Amino acid sequence: MKIDVNNVAFCLVDVQERLFPHITNKEQLEKNLVILAKGLQVHEVPFVVNEQYKKGIGETIPSLEELVSAYAHYEKTTFSCCGNDDALNAIKATGKKQIIVAGIETHVCVLQTCLDLLEEGFQVVLVTDCCSSRKQNDTDVAIMRLVQAGVIPTTYESLLFELTVNAKHPNFKAIASLVK
Repeated sequence: MKIDVNNVAFCLVDVQERLFPHITNKEQLEKNLVILAKGLQVHEVPFVVNEQYKKGIGETIPSLEELVSAYAHYEKTTFSCCGNDDALNAIKATGKKQIIVAGIETHVCVLQTCLDLLEEGFQVVLVTDCCSSRKQNDTDVAIMRLVQAGVIPTTYESLLFELTVNAKHPNFKAIASLVK
């Protein structure tokens, strides 16, 4: 299945201040998430930003918040973003059938969100180098489980170029400069 820029929305999952310092490979993850967010913005992909129990876990990390502050944010206590009716309705309201997912933690909130999105009939695309957990094995097993469940795995660079399609695309130079 090809990922089509005209049929995608982005679901950002719980990249928050108090949890982020404990995440494996957090420096690389932050860099990857920023590039992903900027590239998706170049392609004008709609965003749905989710935050788990902000009182306990805090706000979206500053480097991402400055990129996503204009988008609606949905606070939740369920692990799955789909457990918040407003967030699920926002995803449905985009009218897109392919949902790109990235965030933390892969084996809890990302996993449950992806599984619920599949149940809702969406084609789910997991940006594997834009997800992590406190323990690497949790991330690895969650990705393996999600792929077995039907989620499409990709990387941010592969995804951004797949959305661009052609070196003559008007967004090609912007995307190429992001991934250098």
